[in-house]
Amino acid sequence: MSNYTQIKLYALLLAASLFLTAQPAFATKRVALVLGNATYQNAPLLPNPANDAGAIAATLRAAGFDVVDSRLNLAATDMKRALRDFADQARDADIALVYYAGHGIEIDGTNYLIPTDARLERDTDIYDEAFSLDRVLMAIEPARQLRVVIVDACRNNPFADTMKRTVASRSISRGLARVEPTVSNTLIAFAAKAGLTALDGNSQNSPYAAALVKYIAKPGLDLRRAFGFVRDDVLQATGNRQEPYVYGSLGGEDVALVPAPKTVEPTPAAANPQSEVRRDYELALQLNNKAALGAFLTQHPDGYYASLAKLQLNQIEAEEARVAATEKARQAQQQQARLASEGALRAEQEKAAADLKAAEDARIAAERTKLAAQQQAADAERNRTTSEGSISTALTRNKAAVENSTTVSPPPAALAAQSDTDTKVAALSAGPQQADPTRVDIPQADLARLVQSELSRVGCFTSAVDGQWNAASQRSLSLFNRHAGTRFDAKLASLDALDAIKLKSSRVCPLVCERGYKADGDQCSKITCAEGSFLNDDNECEKRRGKKPVANRNTSERPARAARERFTPAAEAPAPRRQATAKGSGAIYCDQHLCRQVNRGCRLEYRGGGGPGGNTGNVEVCN
Repeated sequence: MSNYTQIKLYALLLAASLFLTAQPAFATKRVALVLGNATYQNAPLLPNPANDAGAIAATLRAAGFDVVDSRLNLAATDMKRALRDFADQARDADIALVYYAGHGIEIDGTNYLIPTDARLERDTDIYDEAFSLDRVLMAIEPARQLRVVIVDACRNNPFADTMKRTVASRSISRGLARVEPTVSNTLIAFAAKAGLTALDGNSQNSPYAAALVKYIAKPGLDLRRAFGFVRDDVLQATGNRQEPYVYGSLGGEDVALVPAPKTVEPTPAAANPQSEVRRDYELALQLNNKAALGAFLTQHPDGYYASLAKLQLNQIEAEEARVAATEKARQAQQQQARLASEGALRAEQEKAAADLKAAEDARIAAERTKLAAQQQAADAERNRTTSEGSISTALTRNKAAVENSTTVSPPPAALAAQSDTDTKVAALSAGPQQADPTRVDIPQADLARLVQSELSRVGCFTSAVDGQWNAASQRSLSLFNRHAGTRFDAKLASLDALDAIKLKSSRVCPLVCERGYKADGDQCSKITCAEGSFLNDDNECEKRRGKKPVANRNTSERPARAARERFTPAAEAPAPRRQATAKGSGAIYCDQHLCRQVNRGCRLEYRGGGGPGGNTGNVEVCN
C-alpha cells in the first residue's frame, strides 16, 4: 500500500470518527404541533392567537425541530384530523410538543379546547363540539423521552356566559382547571394559574407568547427554568395580574428542548460541590409546601440549604397558623352573634367575647411571627448570595487558569452568560442592611389616616380623613369602644385598634340625625308630617289641637267663668310674658313669638289669686 493510499485511508477514518462523535447531538427526534384559533364563527374575533402560533412555529423551526406542523383556524373536523396525524408522528419521536392558542373552557373540572365552528348553546354540547385536554395528552403519549403541552387559552370565554345549564350543579369556571398528568416526564403549561384568566396584550403577541419565544428554545436551558423565566416576564409585563403555571414533574437531570453547544469542560476542582443539593432545594422551593421541604430535609438534613429550607418551612407554618387563627376568630364572631340573637345569658356572651379577643390576639401574633420568618428568610437569602459570590470568584479564577492553559476559547454566548452571572451576584451581595424582623414601622400620620378611614366605614367618624389625630378622632375611637365592647386608648392611633376595626364588616356606631330628620338605613331622611300635624320637641309628628267651637262648650262652665271674670280686678295689668317654661299641668308660659316657634297659639287663662311669678288674674299661655 502506497503512502498516498495510507494517508487517504487515515483521512477517511478521521472524518468518520468526527461524524460519529457529532452524531449524538442530533440523534434526538423532536416533533411539534402548533394550533392557533382566532376567527370564531359564533364568538368575537381574537386578535393574537394566529400571530402567537406563527411566532412559536418559527421559533421551533429555528431550533432544529424535525417536524413543526402549524395550522390556523381549525373547525372540529380539522382539529380531529390534526391530532390524529400528529399522534402518528409522535410514535417514533423522543420529544413531542403541542402549542394551542385560542378559546378554552373548563366544565366540571375538565379542560376543553374549542374549535372555530363551535356553538355551545348548552353545557352538554361541549362533549360533541370541543376537544378535551386528555385527547391532546393521548396524542403525545407515545413519545419516548419528553411530552409538553402549552395552552395559551385562559382568556375570558364568551361561551361561558351564554351557555344554558342542563344541570344546575354543573360548574363552569373562569379560566382552566388544575390538571395533573398521569404519565411521567410530562409537563402541562398554562398561560395563567388555574381559575384565573390571561391577557391578550396590546401588541402583536400576547405577553405569554412573547416570553415563550424568548426562552423556550434557548440552547442548554433546562425546561423548568425556561418556564420560570417566562413566569417572571409575564408577571412584570402584566403588573402581577397574570401568573403562568406549570403542572407535572421531570427527573433530576436538566432537560432542554435545544441541546447546549459543546464547550471545554472545566477541571473537576472548579465544580460546585453543592450543585446537586442546590438543584434539589430549588425543586422543593418551586413546590413550596411542607411535604416537599420535609422530603428535602430528609434527604439533606444538614448544610446551608438545609437551613434555608427550615426557614422556608417556618414561614409556611406561620402562614398556616395565621389562617387558622383568622378562621377561629371568624367562628368566634359568628358564635357571639348567634348567642346575642338567641338571647343567651350574659355570662355566655362575655365568654364568647373573650374567645373572640383571644383569637384576635393569636391572629396578630401569628402575623408578626410570619413577618419575622419572612425577614429571617430574606436575611438567609442574602447570606446565600454572598456565599455564591465567593464560589463565583473561585470559579472565575479557575476559569482564567483554564483559558491560559488551552487554546480553545469558549463561545461568545458563554462569555456573555458568565458576565451576566457575575453582575447579578455582585448586585445581590450589595443588598440592604439587616433590619429588625419584629418591627413594622408605619408613620403615625399614615396610621392615623388608616384608623380614621376604618372608623368612617363603620359609622363612628364623620370628619375629614386627614391623618390628624385630634379631638374629633379621639371621640370617634371612644364611640367605637363603647359600641364594640373594646378598650383601646383613644389618645393615639394604634395597629391593634386598626386590626379590630377591620374585623367589623358592617356599621358599629348608630346613625345620629339632626332635628327634622330620621335614620333610614345608613342615611338620614327628612320627616314630613301630614296636614294638620306638626313636628314636636321629641322629633315626632303630633296632631295639632284646634280651638273648641262655642256651640260644643258645656253651658255649665258659663256661670263659673262669669264668676271668675266678676272677681278679676278691671284695672289690673296683664301678667308679664315669660320665656317658655313647662309646668306640672303641661301648660307652657310664653309670649306669642315663642308660641309661634313651636307651632302653637296663645290664649288667656285665669289663675285665681296666684299666677306665675306672683301675678294674679289672667295669664297668657300657649295652647
